[in-house]
Amino acid sequence: MASTLRDLLIQRAARLQSQAALSTPDWGTLSYAQLRNRVEGVALGLLSREVPSASFSSTHTPWDWAAELAVAASGLVWDPAGQTMPSDTFGGARFNHEDGRGPYHAREQVVQATTPFSAGLDQGELMLRLRRLNTKLGWDHTSRIDLPLARLGEAPLRAALWSALYAGAHAVLIAETPTTAKRFFTRFQSAPQAWDAEPFLGFWNA
Repeated sequence: MASTLRDLLIQRAARLQSQAALSTPDWGTLSYAQLRNRVEGVALGLLSREVPSASFSSTHTPWDWAAELAVAASGLVWDPAGQTMPSDTFGGARFNHEDGRGPYHAREQVVQATTPFSAGLDQGELMLRLRRLNTKLGWDHTSRIDLPLARLGEAPLRAALWSALYAGAHAVLIAETPTTAKRFFTRFQSAPQAWDAEPFLGFWNA
C-alpha cells in the first residue's frame, strides 16, 4: 500500500495503466500511464534547475495540477509563497529535461511519509486523510468525477483531485462558468449532482 503521495502516483499508474485518469478541455483524456508521464516530465524540468525550498504554479490551467503532482513526487513543498515554476517546465524546453532524470530517480530514496508537502502537512498525514475521506466518498476506479476547472486553485478542488487519484477514479475538469451547475458521479449515483465542496473543507487544515 502506498505510504507517500509519490508512491500513490506510481502505483495508480502501474495498476490502472490504460484507464482514464484525467480529462481537460486542452488535453483531452489522459490515461493513468500518460498522466504519470506528464507529471514526471514536469518533475524532470523542475529538478533540472537549482531546487527551490518551495514551489508553486498558478496558471489557471491543468498544468497546475500536473505541477502539484510533480512537486509531491519530487518530495518538495507546495506553497503559494514558494517560487513560481517557470513556464518552460510546462511542455517547453525544460519539460522532460534529461538533467532532471537522475535527481528525480534519486528522490525515491528521499521521499518518506514524514516528508513535508503542503500547509504544514507531511505526505504520510495526507495519505491518512485521503484514506479516511475515500471511505466517506465511496469513490473507486469505476467513478467519474466532474469538477469545475474555474476553481482549480481552490483548496477543496485540490482535495477532490487528490481524492480522485487515491480512488483511481476518472477526474474530468469542466470548463464552465463558476455559476454553472457542476457534477460528480460515483458508482452509487446515476443522476448528476451540483459540485459540493463540503466534503473537502478543512482537508488541508494543519
